[in-house]
Amino acid sequence: MIENLDDQRLREELVVISRRINSIGLNQGTSGNISARIHRGMLITPSSLPYEDMQTDDLVALDLCGKPLRENQLKPSSEWRLHGDILSKRAEIGAVIHCHSIHATALSCQEKCIPSFHYMTAVAGGNDIRCASYETFGSKKFSESALEALEGRLACLLGHHGQMAIGENLGKAFQIALEVETLSNMYLKACLLGEPPLLSTKQMNEVHKQFQR
Repeated sequence: MIENLDDQRLREELVVISRRINSIGLNQGTSGNISARIHRGMLITPSSLPYEDMQTDDLVALDLCGKPLRENQLKPSSEWRLHGDILSKRAEIGAVIHCHSIHATALSCQEKCIPSFHYMTAVAGGNDIRCASYETFGSKKFSESALEALEGRLACLLGHHGQMAIGENLGKAFQIALEVETLSNMYLKACLLGEPPLLSTKQMNEVHKQFQR
């Protein structure tokens, strides 16, 4: 009974955050996808269902290889493999958010990373936020490209596609996705005045130490 109650609370949180990323402009329409780790696998948003219409029972339970954990479910997001691979490779991660936020996507279409122009790039765990190479969505190569860009990081841009944010829970993944979009917006505007100077490795190391404190 306790496990069922926990699962229901997680479903409710996933629906709330799915709707919120659209309401604040981090995502549009039925694009993007969100998942959360559960016992034996993950919960993931279904394919092509508007978030404002999505209910807790619409979330799809899969193992990390994509096998359904329940019968008579909706079709999962076409990018389930990406979520499953991240959760398989990163045991410390409990939630994955992929969205098409405008400014992050604009940078990804230029195949640009977000460098250490601002100290808050450290929120993603490193001195920059990488951009993964373009691959067809839903493919194994797409997943592999994202995993490479996420190595040692909690966020990345996806070439010509959008952004990824991961965290130990949905709330933390959401905050990182929001910060990535904010940084992308600031970087694009700073570049209007010319390529901004970057913080040094030493300066960024001090930021990481402050974060740890």
